[in-house]
Amino acid sequence: MPAGELRYPCPVSCPQVSQATETPMEEDEAWVWAQIKAEARRDAELEPALASYLYSTILSHSSLERSLSFHLGNKLCSSTLLSTLLYDLFLNTFSSDPSLRAAAVDLRAARVRDPACVSFSHCLLNYKGFLACQAHRVAHKLWTQSRRPLALALHSRISDVFAVDIHPAAKIGKGILFDHATGVVIGETAVIGDGVLIGAGATILGNVKIGEGAKIGAGSVVLIDVPPRTTAVGNPARLVGGKEKPSRHEECPGESMDHTSFISEWSDYII
Repeated sequence: MPAGELRYPCPVSCPQVSQATETPMEEDEAWVWAQIKAEARRDAELEPALASYLYSTILSHSSLERSLSFHLGNKLCSSTLLSTLLYDLFLNTFSSDPSLRAAAVDLRAARVRDPACVSFSHCLLNYKGFLACQAHRVAHKLWTQSRRPLALALHSRISDVFAVDIHPAAKIGKGILFDHATGVVIGETAVIGDGVLIGAGATILGNVKIGEGAKIGAGSVVLIDVPPRTTAVGNPARLVGGKEKPSRHEECPGESMDHTSFISEWSDYII
């Protein structure tokens, strides 16, 4: 395959099942990692100014989890929270708990669903919503292990660096896409299902569950449960179609980046 060429073996929601010894998740992660390295090699040739950065962040590493751990460590470090400490923390946590290895699924969510995402490597290096989500998974694991001071310290750095505030106790599924991500707030008791799209500036507070494949519009303040495959918008957020019979979509709303088509169903306000 030529460097940088993209081939999707299947849609984002259904990774190809391997007949070999690897699990489907491991095979999908290996495929995504191969794409990332091919893209990094291509970009290093096209833009020599980035060659050293791409080598140290991607090409020098043997796996996606090592590259991600290195990158997060460098992004979130401070004068008193060293990058080497964070690298070991991220890598050990990702390696010890396979359930945390959702990076490949989240990368697919951005690459396939977001027209602005030009490559897997672009998402890995530059999408702060993706990076905040991966770092949160580690903070959440620390929280469940009663290592709460470290979980809260990591949460603080994530908020400072990425402008995304996710409490370490919040539970987040896979295939999550934060659209732009800036200003997103997710509270301690929130549960976010798989395949959810959360728009910029959205706030999710309280004992709230966001169902699989749901969409939270940009700037929304969600204080109620959002059923699967529905859309919630506004402040306070309302379900498109009404609370009693919210519009449920055959296609997954969370797989669309459209933040405007619901307006005629939700409001008669016209600018």
